[in-house]
This record gives sequence, structure tokens and C-alpha cells, in this order.
Amino acid sequence: MIRKLRLAVLYIAAGVMANAAPAQDLSALLIGEMRGLVVHEEPVAASALPFLRADETEGSLADYAGRYVVLNFWATWCAPCREEMPSLQALQTRLGGEDFAVVTLATGRNPPQAIRRFFEETGVTDLPEHRDINQQIAREMGVFGLPITVILDPEGREIARLRGDAHWDSPEAIALIEALLAGGEG
Repeated sequence: MIRKLRLAVLYIAAGVMANAAPAQDLSALLIGEMRGLVVHEEPVAASALPFLRADETEGSLADYAGRYVVLNFWATWCAPCREEMPSLQALQTRLGGEDFAVVTLATGRNPPQAIRRFFEETGVTDLPEHRDINQQIAREMGVFGLPITVILDPEGREIARLRGDAHWDSPEAIALIEALLAGGEG
């Protein structure tokens, strides 16, 4: 009963925020799985350094300009990452498209074959196998410890950060991302 009440309040808050409140005010949505999300008062520049795609070509976060991005820093040896990854896949399946993407960035020593095996074992089929080989992007963005997930606005700036794992397919996470998409923050 209490959970249903909390979810009702969550969805009402999401609707109000999407229609009336400034898009930057996400405080009403920082509950449940999203209670640890830190929303920045001002957007922070994200790294422009390159990463490697699965095909060994270089890419960058700028490749995702124009979309909100849930950027997940992870590693194949990270136990909480193993728990979190299926929920990131579910979030991408539910909301991914022209306006939103989940981007995974394996940081440190993560051989391509280990990433493929990790994705197969966790049921991931639609997330990128990007690699931050020398942890240069992670270092530049102040990522210490894994997993860490940042939310980027359509201009490629970091607007929020969550340390540790979360269920990104939870009602709270879905409501937060939907509020961002409806509000057009950025």
C-alpha cells in the first residue's frame, strides 16, 4: 500500500515537473533508486577525449550530441556492474531512440572478448561496447570507483551523477528520464 502511494506521488510529481516546473528542478524525483543521484546546479563539461568502439575505431561523447545520455562507467571485473547492467539494457530498450541513449564505457583493462562475454552473460544486446583504455575519460571526469553513472544533456554536459549501482529500469529512474525528455532541459 505504501509503495503504491509512493509510486502515485512519483508519477504525479513527474507530470507536474514535465508541465509546470523548470526542467532543472528534479528534486521531487530523487527518491527510491534515484535518491543518491546528485543533480548539479550548473552543467559541467564532459570529456572530449576519444574512446574505442567495438570495431576499434575512435569515438567520443560528442557522437551523442542532441540526446540525453545515461553514461555508465563500468568494468568486467566489477560485481555491482554485473548486477546493474541488465537494468541499463532495459532502460535502453524502453526509452532509447533519437532523444535518449544509454552509453556504456568500460574503463581500464577490459579486453574486447571479456566485454562480449560479460554482455552475453548479463543478457545485454543493445548497449555499446565502448572502451576507455587508459581511463583517460574516467580520470578527466573524476570517476573514482565503479560503477558511476552520469547523465549528459543534449549539449553533452554532465547534469547529474550517481555513485554506485542502481536499478535503471525502476519506476523512479524511468520517471526521472521521462521528466528530462518531456522538459527538454539543456
